[in-house]
Amino acid sequence: MTLVFPLPHHLADQDPLPASGTPVEALLRLRPGRAHEICGPARRLLAVWVMAQLPAGAPVIWIAPRWGVDRLYPPGLRDWASPEGLIHVAAARDSDALACSEEALRAGAVPLVVVELPQPPALTPLRRLHLAAETGLDRRRSAGRAAQLHALVLTPDKGGTPGVESRWHLAACPAREAPHYAPVQSAWHLQRLRARMAPPAAWHIDARGQAHPLASEPDMPKNRATP
Repeated sequence: MTLVFPLPHHLADQDPLPASGTPVEALLRLRPGRAHEICGPARRLLAVWVMAQLPAGAPVIWIAPRWGVDRLYPPGLRDWASPEGLIHVAAARDSDALACSEEALRAGAVPLVVVELPQPPALTPLRRLHLAAETGLDRRRSAGRAAQLHALVLTPDKGGTPGVESRWHLAACPAREAPHYAPVQSAWHLQRLRARMAPPAAWHIDARGQAHPLASEPDMPKNRATP
């Protein structure tokens, strides 16, 4: 499924601007059978962008703290992804959330498991998620299902979960070069803080979902092997 960015009415009614840059979904081709960390103030939106790459109505398990005040509102995802297959799980404790994630991954019944945590988990539970995701991916392949299974660990601020396959950060930012008829547009700052097979990088994501590379920033880690 192609990720489509919703445009404001005042922008959609104008003549379309030529797309320049890389579609954001091309950056989010995450390695299957592994756990990836998503952090930052817009981490939920980034998880929804990953979810949007699945077939419409594909089942997704989203685990969040029961005591959280900012609960997910599935109808609000319609601009980005199809929420029909979303299964929301409210966990009483962090340990319960991780245990549910592990079981869901190991079963291989869904292609995406998202778990929200108030702080980065330790290395041991993260390794358990990796192993469960690998087992679940093997089961999906044996059953003739699509070879897609990802674990997304959502953490605040800059994250810091050790041992993740990759770490991504998303935050809203001012739009660049907005046309005169639409001076206010949505835009995001996307960072790949860590990845086993790629260096740190940053992009400006415009209102049309096009990614424009940015120069390396001082607070970005230089060593891709850092936790």
